[in-house]
Amino acid sequence: MLAAICTIFEGDYHYGVGTLVNSLYNHGFRGVVWVGYRGALPPWANSLRNGQAYQEFSVAEDCVIRFVELTTSKFFSNYKPDFMLQLWENYCPEVEALFYFDPDIVNKSPWDFYVEWVSRGITLCEDAYDYMPANHPYRLAWKELAERYGFVCHRELDRYYNSGFIGLKQNQKSVLELWQKLLETFESAGYIKLSDFLLALGRYPYFQSDQCVLNLALMLSSPEPLSTVSKMGMDFGGVTVNIMSHASGGQIKPWRKQLIFQALRGAPPSLTDKAYWQHTQAPIRLYSQSYYFRKKIALRCAAAIGRFIHRAY
Repeated sequence: MLAAICTIFEGDYHYGVGTLVNSLYNHGFRGVVWVGYRGALPPWANSLRNGQAYQEFSVAEDCVIRFVELTTSKFFSNYKPDFMLQLWENYCPEVEALFYFDPDIVNKSPWDFYVEWVSRGITLCEDAYDYMPANHPYRLAWKELAERYGFVCHRELDRYYNSGFIGLKQNQKSVLELWQKLLETFESAGYIKLSDFLLALGRYPYFQSDQCVLNLALMLSSPEPLSTVSKMGMDFGGVTVNIMSHASGGQIKPWRKQLIFQALRGAPPSLTDKAYWQHTQAPIRLYSQSYYFRKKIALRCAAAIGRFIHRAY
């Protein structure tokens, strides 16, 4: 199966992009990674070659990143379905399966696993807030609003999925089209603003982010098979099944974290911190050797401190 990977970033999230690509390559991925960006290109992306509406960076002999400049005013979290559909329509129509990863994810699984996974259904991972029953008041509000605009609910779900990762085959892209249509419909109706991260926090229809709208799209979509993993698939709750590690939400991103300072405050290095620093130097080199060496020492020291100092919750 011909598959590709995509992500979007701006600002210092290029550190996450580099580590994501490294972690995928180091686990067997070979092919094209499509990266949408706004602002400056990463400082580590040198010797770029111009392509058709993209710039190509060679990661290794058999792996490239293709950077696509984005001009949307949407907050990037709300642009995920747009970007994936744009790729299939204008850049890689030959690709049979497309995977989106947030740039603060580190892969921990062999690439063959993903290819086999997507052959069994739309691939998803539960969120840290994983259980949301079908009769949850938020879900009922989403369903009520959707039906008001002519959408029909085709399935009841009790699990709540993280929008930082999704994989699907091209014949399943109607889910992306529905996700995109819901976001745009609800903005036109005045319920949300796509230039903001928090869409309707604390007020009807209770869309906290694009993630809620993805979960609604899954409820409304025709019964395409889903293949899902628990929150352990992203190392949420400090437990891993070695698929991915995700520094989601309000977590301090690994490239910004002052490891020893945080450990002294009772927050030792997370699974994502450890995974991040395993994949920063090859095949893409993100840091100088001296800086990387200092960070590795800090990581060990912070882990040792964490054995004695624990934050009380």
